[in-house]
Amino acid sequence: MSVTEKLSARLPALSERVDRSPVVAVVKLHGVISPTPTPLARGVINLAAVEPALTRAFGHDRLVAVALAINSPGGAPTQSALVAERIRQLAGKHDVPVLAFCEDLAASGGYWLACAADEIYAHQTSMVGSIGVLSAGFGLTGLLDRLGIERRVHTAGKHKVRLDPFRPEKQEDVTWLAGMHRQLHEQFVDWVRQRRGDKLPAELADAVDADDGLFTGEVWTGARALELGLIDGLGTLREVIGERYPDAKITVAEPRKPLLARLGVGGP
Repeated sequence: MSVTEKLSARLPALSERVDRSPVVAVVKLHGVISPTPTPLARGVINLAAVEPALTRAFGHDRLVAVALAINSPGGAPTQSALVAERIRQLAGKHDVPVLAFCEDLAASGGYWLACAADEIYAHQTSMVGSIGVLSAGFGLTGLLDRLGIERRVHTAGKHKVRLDPFRPEKQEDVTWLAGMHRQLHEQFVDWVRQRRGDKLPAELADAVDADDGLFTGEVWTGARALELGLIDGLGTLREVIGERYPDAKITVAEPRKPLLARLGVGGP
């Protein structure tokens, strides 16, 4: 036997060496949803930060599903919508199912992201929901006077400055803010209804302003969220993927961390 033949006999066939297993790509969506990342922030979600990871995840050969690992208290509504819309675009383009897994928390914008999936799962102890809108600030009226500081603000346009923390709150501004909240809340509710459809109990899904409805801003455990139709089942990513795709290889496409976070600065 020649040397070539001996080597060929020892080496496995090419078809055996190439892994042809189906792939489930996992995208980690961890942290606050914000349009402005910081050098220290390890977990900031926005379209610019996560789109490369989403593109890698949906671009895999032999892709059978994409899993979203979500751990987020929410944040900016526009970025929540942009990321969710991009997920739906890629899912349609590549014709693969998307499964969301709520870890510790999928609240507010975090649940908005979860609704981009075809199916949503959570642990029974996960915190899920908070379908509402929040804004908060401080009233510092009189502070600058006590410090002997004169603040100068010059504007063109009657409503250029609203809810100035250094001026007494005006009812006109509070009414304007409440109107903005209502509009954003309605958009959030419409998105949840669109994505969850008849999985939501009709008597709860139709009541936007009811004290005991789905859209009060309340947060529920995963077990209760399942009863309310906000999720499709209880289970972890590995459990569900392992049962549904037992032969699949799991790969992780994680958004790139800021520089200082990659150097180990800014928390665990």
